[in-house]
Amino acid sequence: MAQSKAFAIVLKISCLIVAASAGSFYDEMDITFGGERAKILNGGQDLTLALDQYSGAGFQSKNEYLFGRFDMQLKLIPGNSAGTVTTFYLSSQGAGHDEIDFEFLGNSTGNPYTVHTNVYSQGKGDKEQQFHLWFDPTAAFHTYTIVWNPQRIIFLIDNIPVRVFNNNEAAGVPFPKSQPMRVYASLWNADDWATQGGRVKTDWTKAPFTASYRKFNANANKVGSNSKLTSSENDNQAWSTQGLDAAGRNRIRWVQNKHMIYNYCDDKKRFPNGLPVECTRSRFL
Repeated sequence: MAQSKAFAIVLKISCLIVAASAGSFYDEMDITFGGERAKILNGGQDLTLALDQYSGAGFQSKNEYLFGRFDMQLKLIPGNSAGTVTTFYLSSQGAGHDEIDFEFLGNSTGNPYTVHTNVYSQGKGDKEQQFHLWFDPTAAFHTYTIVWNPQRIIFLIDNIPVRVFNNNEAAGVPFPKSQPMRVYASLWNADDWATQGGRVKTDWTKAPFTASYRKFNANANKVGSNSKLTSSENDNQAWSTQGLDAAGRNRIRWVQNKHMIYNYCDDKKRFPNGLPVECTRSRFL
């Protein structure tokens, strides 16, 4: 029943599948805040966001999407990035919004970034998992990916799965499936909480802080009021049923055993009346 309802919603909204290709930021994105702190460079192939004591910066996709694979390469703020938050995420709008988050919480020099992930459905989140990376995310670009289909959401870093959030609607767990979302990215100051619980503040003598983005790909169902459902130019829709094979399950176990630093499903103090329903089910299938 849930799958048939989701299919009906897709038909009602009417989608156009977009081929996976690296798009120009001029064509794909709109700057949303920060003015000249957001700069599109190299003929639209690169985009940088800067943060100073007055403002951060951000951008959003021109299009809305309902399911797909979204890739972005990022190079994070080097040196003392304490207090800063760099983001790449999907979100709808409104009080009951859906959202799928990658957030990168800065740290003092020599200490690792925290990769913060979360999933919101119908306005409710509280599904955080956090990781330390196995490489320096400030030394070079790395690819961060969100795969979103009706069965699950997969977070990947350099094509290595780090998290899976499965559709457990049958058990009463809301899942993002009916609200189209845009792609967003931003750089902003959150030194009241971002670094070591807010104990380490932003050092504005190091400003401006700069994060770099490039090679945005969306192989996804693009929502348009008059568009029809068509096949993509390259017929590459593996994301629509993508899960984890044996190799993927081994990789995610390695990441979660070696590099996960927080999992809401292990936080019994936070949920004294019992862990959320989805925490009792398989994380990977």
